[in-house]
Amino acid sequence: MTMNRTVLITGGTKRIGLAITQYLHKNGYNVIVTFNKSQTNAKKIFSDLNKKRENSCSIIQIQLSDTKSYKMLYKKSLSFFGRVDALVNNASQFYPTKINQIDEKKWGSIIDTNLKAPLFLSKVFYPELKKRKGQIINIIDIHVDPPLKNHIIYSISKSGLLTLTKSLAKELAPYVRVNGISPGAILWPTFEKNLKRKKDIISKIPLKRTGKPEDIAKAVKFLIEDGQYITGQNINIDGGRKLNM
Repeated sequence: MTMNRTVLITGGTKRIGLAITQYLHKNGYNVIVTFNKSQTNAKKIFSDLNKKRENSCSIIQIQLSDTKSYKMLYKKSLSFFGRVDALVNNASQFYPTKINQIDEKKWGSIIDTNLKAPLFLSKVFYPELKKRKGQIINIIDIHVDPPLKNHIIYSISKSGLLTLTKSLAKELAPYVRVNGISPGAILWPTFEKNLKRKKDIISKIPLKRTGKPEDIAKAVKFLIEDGQYITGQNINIDGGRKLNM
């Protein structure tokens, strides 16, 4: 029963994060959604979901690279619904960095959001999640291995997130379960306009099609509700793409 269960989703106002937010809400969860710049999206989701069910969605603006604001996030989250049962580390920076484009600013922006934030948020929310026998779900990427060409920093960050998932599963057991979900071709990057490249990727997927954001959302719900004996795992949701990489 999901009565009053509350899930915090970072970056939950766009793309896969939005699908997770909407799907969990539709299935009776209270949702707390963080956003950075997408204020318009955040206000819309806040208004839409609270119309469907009163006092069931809260939004918090936060820059995840600023770990000093995590205590604020923790206090605000608990003040809304009095509990947090699951943390979904979904917020992610994704853009190409060829070797000659790498600099400290890009390193910081990708690593801070994709790897540092999930670690420090897990630390801050651990006491509450322990109390609730809750869980942490990290949204990783099938491109942790083999890494994605021209995306050196991104690939490092997601590979680190996979190791973090397994490390936290050991560290936080038996109280908190920690798992990862690695999407394959679910939504094309906004900068991907190359039709031939898209066709090429689909040709290597055994199921011959892209997935839907809701495929990821369903896996999140499964891990929260039914995966009671699963921890330290990474589930590839990729139509079999991993078989041909």
